[in-house]
Order: sequence, then structure tokens, then C-alpha cells
Amino acid sequence: MQTSAVVFEQPKLIALQSLDVADPGDGDVVVEAIWSGISAGTEKLLFEGRMPKFPGMGYPLVPGYETVGRVVSAGRDCRADIQGKLVFVPGAMGYRDAAALFGASASTLVTSGERVIPIDNDLAQGGTLLSLAATAYHALTLPGLVAPDLVIGHGIVGRLTARLIIAMGNKAPHVWEINPARQHGAVGYEVTTAEASEGRKWSSVLDASGDPDILDKAIAVLERGGEITLAGFYSETMSFRFTPAFMREAHFRIAAEFKPADVHAVLDLLAHGKLSLDGLITHTSSPADAAAAYQAAFGDPDCLKMILDWRELQ
Repeated sequence: MQTSAVVFEQPKLIALQSLDVADPGDGDVVVEAIWSGISAGTEKLLFEGRMPKFPGMGYPLVPGYETVGRVVSAGRDCRADIQGKLVFVPGAMGYRDAAALFGASASTLVTSGERVIPIDNDLAQGGTLLSLAATAYHALTLPGLVAPDLVIGHGIVGRLTARLIIAMGNKAPHVWEINPARQHGAVGYEVTTAEASEGRKWSSVLDASGDPDILDKAIAVLERGGEITLAGFYSETMSFRFTPAFMREAHFRIAAEFKPADVHAVLDLLAHGKLSLDGLITHTSSPADAAAAYQAAFGDPDCLKMILDWRELQ
């Protein structure tokens, strides 16, 4: 079996290639991809060669963990009703000629049937946002976390976080964003800057900016006993000045990757009309133009989420 896949041949070199895929096993499904999202966080680190070593790392590699497609075949050990379903695919493996981290940016995917999550047809390309929404949900449901009253960063993760805070029945947070191009698009909450809220203190700050220098800035606006949650991915060493943190008795949390339960929780909020994904997908491209699409996803502040439409190759 062969597939057309986005391949990072080496740092800063992207190509669309035909790759051999391992034969599916009894517990695997074959998915024909329809849409794939480009992550401006982890995939940017992979593209730039700055990603810390993870299992599956190495070049050439197939990125991607934000794919929606349809199951075209299923092994005998898979659930009986999965055939023909529209599914969210958070990753795939089995390429003979490339590593897979995370492996879902390809036209035909072979992955475990237990890994894919069926979604409603009406969700369509919005399903590509489930990884980021589940990441935000996971951060917001860390044990004992006080709902953030300040979110730093109004990129797509910051927007999803703010929407989820409200969807989960909490008071609308304030959101800080330094880039004027990203200060619009708030839904039920206020976007401002640190300077505009000078003197205000916050009890729970969640960083969605990915800024490795964020800790001192966040500590400076904490109430005594306040907490900071890091919900981005930070490739560089992070540090902070101890004395301000000591005086505030600051608490720190780090959110790891989402779990399937987080995806199902987001789907439940969507199904009950508590959460909307409207206005978050801003750009669409053909996989044949992958190099330009990735550059836009990584560098254009007007691009919240770039989607590759695999139907362009059919």
C-alpha cells in the first residue's frame, strides 16, 4: 500500500512524497484522509529542528496529529460499526521510508482501530481542531486547578481555552495578546494587553503563548498563593526569579498531552451546544502546496489554523 504524505526530509525542507505503508493488522483500520491541520507549535519545532528527542523522532518524518478521514477498511478485531465512519485520527505509524511523529499528515493512514475516534459528519473539518481543544481541556481539568481568570496568548489554543472556560460554566477570563493582528475574534471574553490591565492581580494564570520567558511576567501579576499553568510546549529552558515567586507563594502546573477522554469531553460540549469552533479555521490549502502552507501556518499572524484538504489529490 502506498500513500501521499507530507514529509519533513530534514529541518526546513518539506516535500509531498509517495511512501510505502505497512500492511494493516487485525486490530488496524485504514483511513482515507479528508482534512489535516497544521500545528504551529510542535510541528514548527519539528520543521525548525528544535524539537526535543521523542520516540519516533528522526528525519525524514511524517508529522501531523490533527486529521479527519473516513474508515475504508477495518481489521477483524476492530469494532463492528467502524467501517465507513468519519473519524478523528490523532496520529499514525507504519511508514516504511520515514519516521512518524506524529504521522497523520498523509492521504491514506494505517493506525490502530482503538486510536481513532468517530465524529459526527456535521463536525466535518472542525474535527481537525479536536487535538488542540482536547489539549486546552486537559490543562483546564488538572486536579485541583482553579479556573483561570487570565489566559496569556490569543492564538488558537488561547481562544479555545477561553471558550472552554466559559463552556465549562466558569466566569469569562481576560486574555492578553501583544500582537494587534490577533487581538480580534473574542467570543464572550475580553482581549487586552498587560499594559492595559496594569496593577491588576490574578489568582490563576494559564499560558497559551508558548513564550519560554513567560514565567517572570506571569509571576509579576499573581495574587498571593496564585498559580500558573503552562499549557504550551516549550523547547527551551525556562527559568524565573525566585524572590517574586517566593513573595507570592506561587504554584506552578504543567499540562501534558491530551488523553482520549479529553477528546470525548470536548465532543460532549460541542454536542450540547456549549462550545463552538466557529471562526477558528482561517486558511485551507492543497497538500501539493504543502511547503507554502506550512510557511503560512508558522509565520502569518492572520493564520490561526491552516488545513490541508486531501481531496485536492483525489
